Amino acid sequence: MMPTGEEPIALFRTYARNAPLTEALHAWGSYQLSRRLSLGLRDREIVIDRTCALCGCEYEWSVHVQRFAPRAELTEAQIRSLTHGTSSDACWDTERDRLLIEAVDALHARHDIDDALWGRLAAEFTAEQLLDLLMLCGWYHAISFTARATRLPLEPGAPRFSAFAAPDGDTSS
Repeated sequence: MMPTGEEPIALFRTYARNAPLTEALHAWGSYQLSRRLSLGLRDREIVIDRTCALCGCEYEWSVHVQRFAPRAELTEAQIRSLTHGTSSDACWDTERDRLLIEAVDALHARHDIDDALWGRLAAEFTAEQLLDLLMLCGWYHAISFTARATRLPLEPGAPRFSAFAAPDGDTSS
């Protein structure tokens, strides 16, 4: 479940306590983090980081911020916004990024996407991408539930939510 030569992270060591579950999760997780997912790396990481932040799952959020945010070209202001802000923060300069955040927020708050937002999403994303978006968000809710309920300690050197809090409460920079 990890790149060759790397020790498994705490989440994977936790799942390893149930071998059949681990086997099933490996297949699904491998899809979610692969190039087979119809969403690109940046889209994927926006969805994951926002979902984990909304779920209060500092563990999984920090794993993704540490490992993938640089490759996804997420700026410090964007990470701050995903963690504490909104889709209207000034750091978001594309409608695509804003739509991803709005979709995650709607799914988290209402467990649904209203018709108006769905129409805007459908104008930007393919049907395949929309299904991947829905399932990715749900998957990381499940990951967040596990990481929080089992009280996983942060990985060594992992960032904290507080490292991305704006001193004056402004997330828009």
